[in-house]
Amino acid sequence: MGRTNETWLEQARREMSPRKLEKQIAIASAACTVFGREGYARASVDALAAEAGVSTRTLYNHFPDGKAQLFRTVFAWTSAQVKDAQIARIQAVLDPGRMPRPEDLERDLVALARSLVDLMADFPNHFALVRHIHAEADHVPPEVLRVWQEAGPEPVRRALTEAMGHLADAGLIDTHGDAALTAGHYTALTWQAIVQLSHYGILPLPRDETERLISGGVAAFLRAYRAG
Repeated sequence: MGRTNETWLEQARREMSPRKLEKQIAIASAACTVFGREGYARASVDALAAEAGVSTRTLYNHFPDGKAQLFRTVFAWTSAQVKDAQIARIQAVLDPGRMPRPEDLERDLVALARSLVDLMADFPNHFALVRHIHAEADHVPPEVLRVWQEAGPEPVRRALTEAMGHLADAGLIDTHGDAALTAGHYTALTWQAIVQLSHYGILPLPRDETERLISGGVAAFLRAYRAG
């Protein structure tokens, strides 16, 4: 799990005809819209097929296990997309080959949090799916939760943990021996607070409130973790 979309597409192109791949992508794209709007429990196979412009028989031909398989596929697909974007932004701002100067550390951590928050607007259907996942966790198949964690959140946590380790190696922060916990605190104090208040971007916060929360979160983070 956790493969990039490019890897998935390369394998799919080897294993199926272009027409079949195109149809599966069209069905999955339509399903993403329906699941984002209705959630897992309320979305029906008929509604999924109608959104894709196909018959239910065609949907089952491509996804024999029906709604559960389609949801698992869509969630892994969108999670990989968002994961790739999140990791790219972490690596761009906290490039181990270009560590920030001490006086620029707060600025760069604010910029990173801001860029992660902005992804909610770039991937609204995915974050709507995540919102439904949390609201319907007792109705979502356990393998879907596992697929989501492996395709998205876990690789991102590892990338941010690695970045915090690089900041510590550069003498910019002190992780107190636990870079993973440091990364978790940074996330909780910045973009996760905004995710919760905005209901995963469904009700976006005013920009000045977003900036206030990010700046305050980074300042609190640095009071706990700035080296020296």
